[in-house]
Amino acid sequence: MKKRIFVIALLLLLCGTLVFATGGRQGSASGVPTLTWWCIGGSPNNLGDALRVIGDYTQSRIKARLDIKVAGWADAGQRFQTIVNSGEYYDIMFTDSGNYNRFVSMGAFEDLTNRLATDAPELQRFIPNTLWDGVRINGRIYSVPTYKDSSKTNFFVWDDTYVRKYNLDITRIHTFRELDRALRTIKAGEGARFYPLQLSRGSRMDVTFNDDYDSLLIGLPPVGAGTYDKNRKVVSVFEQPEIMERLRLLHAWYNDGIINPDAPVLQETPVKRPFFVAQGWPAAASIWQTNSGVEKYNVEKVFGPSYSTDSIQGSMNAISSNSRHKTEALKMLELINTDRKTRDMLAFGIEGINFTYVRPTVVKLLTADQWNLARYQQGTFFNMSTIEGESEEAWDQVRRQNEQAAPAELLGFVFNNSSVINEIANCRAVFDRYADELLTGASNPDVAVPAMMKDLYAAGFQKVIDEAQRQVNGFRR
Repeated sequence: MKKRIFVIALLLLLCGTLVFATGGRQGSASGVPTLTWWCIGGSPNNLGDALRVIGDYTQSRIKARLDIKVAGWADAGQRFQTIVNSGEYYDIMFTDSGNYNRFVSMGAFEDLTNRLATDAPELQRFIPNTLWDGVRINGRIYSVPTYKDSSKTNFFVWDDTYVRKYNLDITRIHTFRELDRALRTIKAGEGARFYPLQLSRGSRMDVTFNDDYDSLLIGLPPVGAGTYDKNRKVVSVFEQPEIMERLRLLHAWYNDGIINPDAPVLQETPVKRPFFVAQGWPAAASIWQTNSGVEKYNVEKVFGPSYSTDSIQGSMNAISSNSRHKTEALKMLELINTDRKTRDMLAFGIEGINFTYVRPTVVKLLTADQWNLARYQQGTFFNMSTIEGESEEAWDQVRRQNEQAAPAELLGFVFNNSSVINEIANCRAVFDRYADELLTGASNPDVAVPAMMKDLYAAGFQKVIDEAQRQVNGFRR
């Protein structure tokens, strides 16, 4: 009998050791948990080596390590949906407005509201209340917002070559109507095969409507409410006069060869664009010109800064409600957002291999193409070093924009789609049929918009608007 008890005890001990050796699901052999974190972007060639270096450091700080899993840009949404649906184990997951509300409603994410003060008080203090309010659902916090360019500021971005060549005063160009003359001037000078406004399916002119209208996180661009409309009226966005005017200009540009003819079917965004519209900050020009191979980009602010629920929910990290290490996971997010060394390793890789410091807060990339995790989703910009050759003022500019940002009228509003989920899906399918051609200028809006609206209303569009208005009427910030 004693021998039998001894054998059972030995088996239990071995099982326990094996459980600890399984990494993110339970912990390491030393009892230090390894947290599984699902991110997006590319997977660095030396990710495994880097995780050992990062893990040694985080273990010394908070007694936890990281195992980063990467979902590619194209399939991240579907991959995360599969993980949640199947119950696959993870501790931390990147999320955004595209799936945050849905995953919370499915019970996938832990309620952090009461945990923050006890498990991560420094993190709670570091991130402004506006951002915490922007990620609340029914008053509760289910994610850690990424404190970066969390307010929205849009810029017209110009290749300096054409600004100087055609003597353009870009400080006087802030609207589509003002843009028209400048684009035509460049087109006339550069010739038939030159396209001043180069678009693709991935770089449409969605800016025609998304500055003026809050999306309400419905996931259906034709529905919105005026960003600063105190009446909080939910409208059919593409039927608004100012939106139709911009769409007509876009169509004229397409017909007149200002926009490339393959724009509605082109998959990749063209490089070396003479002009484009982008969300960012003034010093982001140095990033855009490096990425595009353009000597110099000039920028002119045309919208913002503005805080909306959508802008805040562009990047968040949530903790699984099934995580066995919720406290450690929250402490890990606190460390990433408050400790420069952790932040820089996640952003740039292994010091001495992927990057080196040229100044205490400036790094030089040694293997620029190898470390391709998405920095914007990991944590704050404000304790991350800048890259040599880019402006050291960048994060100060971002911080000032956030501080100056005006709150949208419906900041904090999150739409509950449960009663119109089928209508939204049907309407989204309709919109997707028209969007590429409409928002690259290929289709005539005086024909396409009425046709699209007819199909939308047949798919339940009015029911979505009515439900959105009902919820907006009951919203109090």
